[in-house]
Amino acid sequence: MSTRCSIIINPTSGSYSEKVVGRVVATLREGGLDPLVLPTAGPDDAAAFAARICAREPSPLIIAAGGDGTVNGVINGLEPGRATVAFLPLGTSNVLARELGIGSAEEAARRIIRGETRPLTVGLLEGFGVRRRFFLMAGVGFDGLVVEGVRGGEKRRFGAAAYLLSALRTFAAWETKSMAVTAGGERRLCHSVVVCNAARYGGNHLLAPGANLFGPEFGVVCLGGSRRRDYLRLALNVVAGRGARGSGVSLFHAAEVEIGGNKPVQVDGDFVCHGPVRISSLPGFARLVV
Repeated sequence: MSTRCSIIINPTSGSYSEKVVGRVVATLREGGLDPLVLPTAGPDDAAAFAARICAREPSPLIIAAGGDGTVNGVINGLEPGRATVAFLPLGTSNVLARELGIGSAEEAARRIIRGETRPLTVGLLEGFGVRRRFFLMAGVGFDGLVVEGVRGGEKRRFGAAAYLLSALRTFAAWETKSMAVTAGGERRLCHSVVVCNAARYGGNHLLAPGANLFGPEFGVVCLGGSRRRDYLRLALNVVAGRGARGSGVSLFHAAEVEIGGNKPVQVDGDFVCHGPVRISSLPGFARLVV
């Protein structure tokens, strides 16, 4: 008897292909799985589908097929501690696939059939009536401003390059305010902070060495300086694979972080609110196919 699984798929993802999806579904069936394909039609559908599946199945296997945003939607619809989640990379950046070393959708299908899993830690962000889970990172300050400033028309026309255009506008309209970041009983002043549940950021760029999806603590990157050149130096180090280093940059680990101020906040690449926010680690939230 085949094992039921659900594929929540975003057909607007950056590298979506009906042919690839067809091959993956056939591979899963050959491997003893019975996939139900659920295409999303809007940004809230992935969470709604995941919640519906959890309501009717005690221990569901849910495959998020799309980009990292699709995974975030699924994570936000799950019942804690019940589901097994897998990722089928069909997006543009596919940071989760890079964290797991998945090179293609076909390889992801083989891993799903193999069925090896590990307990996944996710983050929970709370602030101003917002409760949002994330699995990659939450950024407050510069990258929150960049994500908030992305224009819909530019994103449809230029894709990932729309974030670069927003970054250039953010550099032109620079602000220098700091915010209080409290973790482990210590208080720091940061111009920007990125709370990392994974080591990579924005693709295959190493930002927080030591951070991973399975540990109980985040890697927290604090940028204490407010000079543009400090950000440029940090960006060069990240692109070069050296991680978070540079003038005014510190990296520490914590399971809970409180961030003051009223700067923009993004999680997994989506703008969600302005500060202040509280971020907590949720170990063992789901099983992740590795």
